[in-house]
Amino acid sequence: MKNKNILFVCTGNSARSIIAESIIKNKYHNRFNAFSAGSNPTGKVNEDVKNYLMSKNFNLLNCRSKNFDEFTNNKIKIDYVITVCNNANNEICPVWPKKDGIIHWDIEDPVVELKKANNIDKKKKYLIQYLIRLIKKYKCL
Repeated sequence: MKNKNILFVCTGNSARSIIAESIIKNKYHNRFNAFSAGSNPTGKVNEDVKNYLMSKNFNLLNCRSKNFDEFTNNKIKIDYVITVCNNANNEICPVWPKKDGIIHWDIEDPVVELKKANNIDKKKKYLIQYLIRLIKKYKCL
């Protein structure tokens, strides 16, 4: 059976969508091909997110902050577009050609919590809990 292609979209493509792409690429690569993009990308992956994923030996090869426009006329057939924040859901829906392929998950922004954390242990604990919640959501695909 051919792997399904998933595009995760958030506004900045610096944290949520990068985490989602990484989980799929590293844990569910036998079922899905993962990509991520942003409606208004920051141009860089959040350093705390990047460092944490690398500390867990997640392969971040080809993970970069990019605009979802790269996928609207792409030769890669995207089976599912999963928006992981309300802003991206509102922005991508009018322009994505296959409306029935859009799934919305309202996931809080981990960057907000990371900014509140006053030490690295709290940051790691928050990211672990965050990843667990995401993984549970992925099992429903």
